[in-house]
Amino acid sequence: MAHSSGKASNRRAPDIITEELLAAVTSKTSYQFKPLFDLVFTKLRERNAVSGGEEMLRLRSYEKLQSLVDRGAVKKTVTGVVKNYKGVRAPLQVLTAEMQQLRTEWRERNNATRAGG
Repeated sequence: MAHSSGKASNRRAPDIITEELLAAVTSKTSYQFKPLFDLVFTKLRERNAVSGGEEMLRLRSYEKLQSLVDRGAVKKTVTGVVKNYKGVRAPLQVLTAEMQQLRTEWRERNNATRAGG
């Protein structure tokens, strides 16, 4: 059994998939999952942040989208077999601010680590 060396940070890096999902659903547009995923996938490729293959990324994106629905940041509307997703303004603003704060703290921690060692 492997043991932790203690060097790893207790906090993980900001979640870029959720960041891109938030950016996409912040617009007033309502999306079905496939076009939403295509948009997120394109943005992640631009950031050179695609790993694990497209299908795995699709699954992770869907899970994170459902998490946003559960948190009330995204509204899911089902019409027959069609599911549309649209951002809910107030919870999105709070979640976006939290993500920005996490990103800032993460950068500061990484800069301090680089400067100190």
